[in-house]
Amino acid sequence: MPPFQTVIYEKSENIASITLNRPKVLNVYNLQMRDELYQILCAVKDDDEVKVIILKGAGEKAFCAGADLSDFLTAPSPTIARQVRWERDIWGHFLSLPQTIIGALHGYVLGSGIEMALCCDLRTASEDASFGLPEAGLGIIPAAGATQTLPRVVGQAKALEMLLTTRRIDAQEAYRIGLINRVVPLPQLMPAAEEMAQKIANNGPLTVRAIKESLMRGMDLPLDHALRLNYLLYEMNLTTEDSAEGPLAFTEKRKPRYKGK
Repeated sequence: MPPFQTVIYEKSENIASITLNRPKVLNVYNLQMRDELYQILCAVKDDDEVKVIILKGAGEKAFCAGADLSDFLTAPSPTIARQVRWERDIWGHFLSLPQTIIGALHGYVLGSGIEMALCCDLRTASEDASFGLPEAGLGIIPAAGATQTLPRVVGQAKALEMLLTTRRIDAQEAYRIGLINRVVPLPQLMPAAEEMAQKIANNGPLTVRAIKESLMRGMDLPLDHALRLNYLLYEMNLTTEDSAEGPLAFTEKRKPRYKGK
């Protein structure tokens, strides 16, 4: 994969990391970052070696402090902008990845930053993390789906409060309302994210993907349809070699050797 200017992509065995790399401007999301993330996500989606992805921000001050408004609000004509957005649907790519995505969040997690974090499956944050959606105060609507993704994570009332008042919340409040999974001291942020990633990567990759698919697709279905989806994926999973390897390894008291087949 070619080198990028605003994003760093690295892969170590079956765990990949994507680093937002504009630390001098708090990793704000601009058009170039959108285009580079698009290329990375397209490549990662088709890489069967990657089981887990960690998304993080470079520098000490921010995961991502929002979007570069000077970039996005001075974009080309609405027709061209809509066409580019359709062709480079970053948020749709995030949500469609079969791999598990872990957000390692620190410092400012604002605007597009929190929307990017909401596209992750799991979120670990450092104690200094600050979360907020300032868009209403700027007279604009969140562009990357926070009006839909946030209430699915924290509930309607808390989501409306954050969206309409633009009040920032700290890591402890974010943990209490279910926005993040863990809070750790800043020096432990990456070790905690990597430990979580390794635990997931040690499990059967096809099973992990099926669990994620069942949960994500089932959330928007009536319960009886969602249960049917769960059972269909369960039956499909039983036909894999890995589904036999897991119980066999358990009875033989050894670690399973999953092949993703």
